Amino acid sequence: MNRRDFIAAVGATAVLPMTAQASTGWVEYIPGLVKKRLAAGETVFLDVAADWCTTCKSQERTINALKSENPAYDAAVTFIRLDWDDHRRSALVDELRIPRRSTLVVLKGDAELGRIVAGTSRGDIRALMDTALTAAST
Repeated sequence: MNRRDFIAAVGATAVLPMTAQASTGWVEYIPGLVKKRLAAGETVFLDVAADWCTTCKSQERTINALKSENPAYDAAVTFIRLDWDDHRRSALVDELRIPRRSTLVVLKGDAELGRIVAGTSRGDIRALMDTALTAAST
């Protein structure tokens, strides 16, 4: 393999995780997005994560597995991923008092309906997602 082929292969490999995430129904956070979606009446499942965080990766795998088992999650709930490295000092993080990456929060209207900080239990994450699904149907 020559150097050019190697660099192209590495570049393509780096893009694959982003493509996979985009195809699983995640919306990337930009300032104002959460408030806009909440004002529109949506239920928001906020995943505060960092690419280098192993706990975050575990949470993401569990969430994606649960979403693939039950398509109702994606149909009813807005899943937003907030990159901790880019937005840890944002107004939203301050307002919600998010202490760290690997935080999952469910929001509806002006209310926080549930939160998990650094937890990876499939049962706990399913319960939080079910809380979001129930809120979305009311």
